[in-house]
This record gives sequence, C-alpha cells and structure tokens, in this order.
Amino acid sequence: EAKAAIAKCHTAGIRVVMITGDHALTAGEIARQLGIADAPVVCAGDEVEKADDGALAELVTRVDVFARTTPEHKLRIVTALQANNQVAAMTGDGVNDAPALKRADVGIAMGQKGTEAAKEASEMVLANDNFATITAAVKEGRTVYDNLSKVIAWTLPTNGGQAMTILAALVFGMTLPITPVQILWVNMISAVALGLTLAFEPPEHNVMQRPPVPPHSSVLTGRLVWQIIFVSGLFVLGTFGIFQWAIGQGDSLDTGRTLVENTLVIMEIFYLFSIRYRHGTSLTWTGVLGTPAVLSGIAVVVLAQALFTFWGPMQTIFSSTAIQIAQLWAMIGIGISVLIIVELEKWLWRRFSQRAAKS
Repeated sequence: EAKAAIAKCHTAGIRVVMITGDHALTAGEIARQLGIADAPVVCAGDEVEKADDGALAELVTRVDVFARTTPEHKLRIVTALQANNQVAAMTGDGVNDAPALKRADVGIAMGQKGTEAAKEASEMVLANDNFATITAAVKEGRTVYDNLSKVIAWTLPTNGGQAMTILAALVFGMTLPITPVQILWVNMISAVALGLTLAFEPPEHNVMQRPPVPPHSSVLTGRLVWQIIFVSGLFVLGTFGIFQWAIGQGDSLDTGRTLVENTLVIMEIFYLFSIRYRHGTSLTWTGVLGTPAVLSGIAVVVLAQALFTFWGPMQTIFSSTAIQIAQLWAMIGIGISVLIIVELEKWLWRRFSQRAAKS
C-alpha cells in the first residue's frame, strides 16, 4: 500500500523523503519503484557529515533519499527541514531513530516491530506498521479541521444575524422583530439540532488535493470574517423583509414575530446545506440529499418549529401564532434566496482566488 499512499501524499502537498542506513543504489531503486521520485536524488551520509547547518538546510530541499545514515545524520536532517519552516513527520522503529523521532514535529513509531525507545520518543504509534495509515490519518485530520471550520462558519453568521437584527431595531428606534425569549428558542434548537450535524460531515472530495494549511494560520481567516459579515447581512435583510411584509399585510405584531422566528430557522437550514461544502458547490444531487445526520437534525427542527407555531402551550409561552400556507412559501422563498446568493458568492470568490493565484 505504500506506493499508492506516497502518490496521495504528493497530491496532498506532502513531500516524502527516505532516510535509511542501506546502500545508496539500493535505496535509490526502492525510492524509484515506490514513486518517491522518477529519478531520485540520493545523498550519502558522508555528505551530510561534511555539510554545515546552512548547506544542509539547502541540501534537504532537493534530496529524495539519504543513504548510509547514522542517528546523528537523521537528527540533523529533521532539524534542517524544520529550519526551512517545514513541518516534519518522522517514522522509525529502532533505538537509533529515537533522537530524530523526538525532534520531529510528529514522531511516528512502528507499533509491531518498533522498539520501546522509539515508541516513547514518538507522539504517534502505528498499530499496523503500515505507511498508508499515515496518509489515512492526514485525511482524517483534514476532515476534522474542515468540519471545525464549518461549525464556526455556520454558528457565527447565524448568531451574528440575530444580534444585528436586534441591534438595528434598537439603533433605528423600530419595533423589535423578535423577542429575546424567541431568540433563546432559536439558539437552543438550531445550535444543537443543526450546528452539531456538521461535526459528522464526511470528507469533501478534494480534501487530499489541497495543500496543507500553514501551521501558524488562524482558523478565523479573512475569508471567514468576510463570510460572517456577508451572511449576517443576508439574515438581517431576510428577517426585516418578512417582518415589514407581514405588518404591511395587516398581520398582528405576534404574527410578524412568528414569521421572523420561523424565517430565521429556515434561513439557517438552507445556509447549512451551503456551508457543508466550503471548497465546492453545494448545488449537486449529493449536496441536496445531505447526510443522515443533517436530515435527522432538520427533522427535529421542523418538528420543534411546528410545535412552536401551532401548539397552544408554546403559543402561550412564546406569543407565537399559527401561520398560513402563503406565509410559509414566502419564508421558504427567502431561504432559497439565501442559498443561491451564498453559492454565487462562493463561486465568485473561488474564481477571483484562482485568478489571483495564477497572476
């Protein structure tokens, strides 16, 4: 499985370097067969010995195989990689690998054939001694990072939209389109039933075709900050739009606020479908179908909102009222509009980003 795993590493922006005590010709041929490089650049341990730290830092950028190495050589190679601001993951099984495993950003020991010294010096232990497991772990780690970003990108704009709605009403001296207790209900239902479903999202199709995230980059990127502001603004427009429409139709204040509360939830549902794909479009058959977790969360929210809107005890607690079919379609129309606008913004952002990268 190592050959296929190395190919996946290359597409994922991960460079694979072999460090071995074997002969240079043997190591070079194995590296070629594994696909580490078509014509591997091989460096012997005595060249590492002669090079000073500066020369070695340059050497490690172009060498694919280090042969006839000693424990000291392995340690210096890892240190030189780190000196170039690269994240180094080191695998090994012997006592002589322990210093380099300890020095590496991620030391990975063999669980079956590895020595206790190697295991103690490492952060991770491969239970099956399979290089492909490392690639699988990278994919899983990227998925977790993506899902964490999705939860943040969903939670902050939805909460921001609610906060900006209240703030705008207070600043302009308008009637509150939603009461505090209704906002509490929205947060309690949506955060649990909708937000947590993003933690169970499967990997996106291109998760292993993207370069690694720089280790010191912030989760709250400029892209995410803009998305929070943009989507929050859409939520404000949607809530005030449905509220003014209801009041203009002669509906009561309680009916208007009921429509606003339900519109918020509907917009959150449609935005959830969009945020599930941060590196591609959500307007696909797979994207529309969702996952069991997403569909279950939506079912819970729909049931809760039906009780909020039509059940007498809930109407008493939240001052909600029953709504009509035409009002329901108006709210769904707002939700669909949010989805389309956000998807269009994602497409434009990707297009401009690609142009900027090429230039």
